[in-house]
Amino acid sequence: MGIKLRLIIVNFLQFFIWGSWLLTIGAYWFEFKHWPADNFGQIFSTMGIAALVMPTLTGYLADRFISAQKLYGILHILGGIGLFFVPEAHEPSQLFWIILATMFCYMPTIPLSNTVGYHILKTNKFDVVKTYPSIRVWGTIGFIVALWTVSLNHIEQSHLQFYLGGSVALLLGIISFTLPNCPPLGKRQKDAPTDLSSLSMLWKNPQFALFFIFSMLLGAALQLTNAYGDPFISSFANIPEYSNSLAVKYPAMIMSISQISETLFILAIPYFMKRFSIKQVMLISMVAWVLRFGLFSVGDPGNGLWMIVLSCIVYGMAFDFFNVSGSLFIEQQIDAKARSRAQGLFTMMVNGVGAIFGSLGSGYLIEHYFTTRGVNGSELRHWPEIWSAFTVYALIVTVLFALFFKSPKNQNNLQSAE
Repeated sequence: MGIKLRLIIVNFLQFFIWGSWLLTIGAYWFEFKHWPADNFGQIFSTMGIAALVMPTLTGYLADRFISAQKLYGILHILGGIGLFFVPEAHEPSQLFWIILATMFCYMPTIPLSNTVGYHILKTNKFDVVKTYPSIRVWGTIGFIVALWTVSLNHIEQSHLQFYLGGSVALLLGIISFTLPNCPPLGKRQKDAPTDLSSLSMLWKNPQFALFFIFSMLLGAALQLTNAYGDPFISSFANIPEYSNSLAVKYPAMIMSISQISETLFILAIPYFMKRFSIKQVMLISMVAWVLRFGLFSVGDPGNGLWMIVLSCIVYGMAFDFFNVSGSLFIEQQIDAKARSRAQGLFTMMVNGVGAIFGSLGSGYLIEHYFTTRGVNGSELRHWPEIWSAFTVYALIVTVLFALFFKSPKNQNNLQSAE
């Protein structure tokens, strides 16, 4: 089996795991468990908490002590076991701790998958910028296949989605041990896991510091989409006019249009990365986030379905031009000895600090400012106002980024400290 095909399988399974439950846990929470919205924000904060610690720690281990593909496999096996325990949670606090443990295993596999893929491609003399997007796109396809599997089998509100994800995680863990070796390249360095001296130049350089700060702010926007997209569409089931609409019957399939869009925009990344600066590429992403939220604020499953669909299409550009391009940018800028930690830092800012900020902040705002309760105790969330608030947030971030961030002039201008 060719090396590209093996990496395609790895990427497919990597994001199939996430797609099997990430966008549908909201339906499981609200429609099956009937738990409150403010606690739901805590569930998505688990990704942030895990990303604050684990990507940097595992990046350190992959740089210094253990082959990246072996660490990658171990984490997936442990994460798969964690998903099997999700149905055992009978109250919000129990689910929080189970998902947190699972995320401690899953979140570091995201930068590790990049590290493994980049190393193997370079070892086999491939151009990473040209080749990796065509491999990474299969991760998005895996996410789509997972969503469709969950939706077509109507298990959005079932514990079966977690058994599905857990089984695939165990499979990927086993496959990982068959990949070519990705040995640690920084064994001779002596700093401790908590000592980021080899990455300190990232924060001393104002533009790189801004890059990671804005990555955090965009990470918050990403969590808003992940957490509330499916519950937003599912909420129209309570309105007779829309209760039998296609979007309400198959919300996960509608949301999967976002991932279908990703497959197209990922393939466009090499073109944009070669011709535009990282600032221009990320600005395109930020404008797309504004459109993403804005279209949701005015869309509905009836005559406004085209707006929801267009929002999902725009999401592909919003996500790829930020997440994938940011990862490739780090690959170009950081010395190999500290690259795993740099990818971990990027994940920490996006899925760690950003996720916590976006998840907990949005949960509080929605519960206290955009939710009303009926006489029978039922809750009504005002989705147009919610998405409008998110739109304003994305617009402010876009303007600030355009004013303050400047692209680095040279490639590989950050070297790890010895």
